[in-house]
Amino acid sequence: MRIIAVTGASGGHIYPALAFLDNLSGEKSVSGALLILPSRSIKVDIDSCKYPIKYISSGRVSLILNRGNIFAFLSFLKGGWESLLILLKFKPDIVVGFGSIDSVFLVMLAWLFRIKTIIHEQNVLPGKANKFLAKFVDKITVSFPDSKRYFDLPDNKIALVGNPIRSSLKKVGKEEALNFFSLDKEKFTILVMGGSQGSMHINSAFLDAARLLEERANLQIIHLLGKEGRGKMKEAYEKINIQAKVFDFFSAMEFAYSAADLAVSRAGATTISELIYFKLPAIIFPYPFAYEHQLENAKILSGRGCAVIMKEGNLDDGLLLKSLELLIKDKNMLNNMVLSFDSFPVIFAANRLKEETLSLY
Repeated sequence: MRIIAVTGASGGHIYPALAFLDNLSGEKSVSGALLILPSRSIKVDIDSCKYPIKYISSGRVSLILNRGNIFAFLSFLKGGWESLLILLKFKPDIVVGFGSIDSVFLVMLAWLFRIKTIIHEQNVLPGKANKFLAKFVDKITVSFPDSKRYFDLPDNKIALVGNPIRSSLKKVGKEEALNFFSLDKEKFTILVMGGSQGSMHINSAFLDAARLLEERANLQIIHLLGKEGRGKMKEAYEKINIQAKVFDFFSAMEFAYSAADLAVSRAGATTISELIYFKLPAIIFPYPFAYEHQLENAKILSGRGCAVIMKEGNLDDGLLLKSLELLIKDKNMLNNMVLSFDSFPVIFAANRLKEETLSLY
């Protein structure tokens, strides 16, 4: 059996595909697999992938008629031609799509050639690409039960498998994790994540709130910027006397999640799944340019008392400061948030997705 996995450009698409392929690597019935990524993919740790990786041309296509979009559309079409050549050369038995417009050509071409197809939706609210492809593929797999109602299809075509997370994300003892960062075992640790693209607004708003916290002396930060500006952020923390470990890009997330008492983050599907796995309470800011999708993701946590949702438009009204102060001071409230994660069922998503995929052959 030969399998192709094709993803979008963001970490939210790529990481589940990597987790799926990692789980697939021990399967004797699989003689070969291939990962297809868009040329504009963000920087992620793909060294652990045990299978070959190929890149296809891609572009951010929109309906606005200008020079940039014309070039983007031409690049998208070129990616379609490259997808066809890959399909003809590799001759897969199954194609697995992980969402975004970049996966559409390959999945549709597979459908035309009567190759078995399956898609995976990471978010609660399905993306446009997967909603379109759902009408053609043999199987749809979802990460959350709420996603099923957005597909007007028979239940037997949709399977709940969860959202695969990287196999490297093993739970680490808190003391070991804090030692990894050379952080104080007695201080309250906050993990700040702006998402794979970073967020200047969240970075600056969190810094402003931290500057006013009464508990600054008992606080330490692991801050993932997601982009350049590490030097300035380190200096800013030094000026307000808060110990902070600041990174542009950080791959050993198992240590970051295990060291933290609280997260401040976006609500990407992968982040939500990882917060659930590590049982880490969070203050969540849905990304404004994907607000509806990320809000629905965030509700998965807030609905069970595991997280607090905030609008990015409220960053300037002191709500972040008040929430941080409350969660740092009220240990019972924080502990109850941690215990609330126990209400989530344990789903071995990568294995479930593998089983659904192999069942098509």
